[in-house]
Amino acid sequence: MPVTDFFRLPPPGQQPFAKAFIKMQGLRNHFVFLDCRTAPVPSKSEVVRICDVHAGVGAEQVITIEAPRSAGAIAFMGIHNTDGTQAQACGNATRCLAWLLFEETGRTELLIDSLGGPLHCRKEGEWDVSVTLGPISLDWRRVPLSRAVDTTHLPLASGPLKDGVALSIGNPHAVFFVDADVDIAAAAPGIARDPLFPESVNVGVARVIDETTLKLAVWERPGMLTEACGTGACVAAFAGRLRGLLTGDEITVNLPGGTLLVHLLEDGRAVMTGPVAFCCAGYV
Repeated sequence: MPVTDFFRLPPPGQQPFAKAFIKMQGLRNHFVFLDCRTAPVPSKSEVVRICDVHAGVGAEQVITIEAPRSAGAIAFMGIHNTDGTQAQACGNATRCLAWLLFEETGRTELLIDSLGGPLHCRKEGEWDVSVTLGPISLDWRRVPLSRAVDTTHLPLASGPLKDGVALSIGNPHAVFFVDADVDIAAAAPGIARDPLFPESVNVGVARVIDETTLKLAVWERPGMLTEACGTGACVAAFAGRLRGLLTGDEITVNLPGGTLLVHLLEDGRAVMTGPVAFCCAGYV
């Protein structure tokens, strides 16, 4: 049966379970999915508890599957951070959700609504999924920033993180290129908390391996070093090509959790492809 049929199974026994969940991961970027197409969206406190590995399932985000909001879309994806706030985009979560919906519908291509806009997804293999993200913007108002600055050369620094690029791909990013490994947990919070970013920012730390390969780590909102970040991989590839550090349209991005392939399109969008995996299912 499709994995999503688990959402419709009654809980065992007489225990007061509230919601069925499915947990998936993309490059160890792990998510709890809740089917809210006919059920309420969890409160902020519920999201915080579910994400807490000591009190709940443990996740980097809770993803709610909701009724579609635009013509042609199969569902709306709500992206809830560990502190209960909502994010506009998450590439790895989108790929995981797309896989679930591929299994449910038998389709190999579909459209998912999100706060960051519609997302086209395609099944590339048994466990490989691509998602088209963007367009990527350098407009300071779109990032957003609190004031007009040159987004291609940010006027702020934190330790070894200097001369960054600010971009939006539906969510805010600042990408910094380095020549050696750095203590990201020490340097990145100073960038993320800077008043220049009124909604905080995902901080990408990238090292160029060759003209088509990056090594990347991302300090993600609301404040953690993640194993992988799909949107971060896309903007890092874009920023690297903007700086002349990368060439071509196909960029391999190596993250702590694994590898993503980013194809940069002429219209400013990016197609990000990588693997997903089923973790477990249960009740919360």
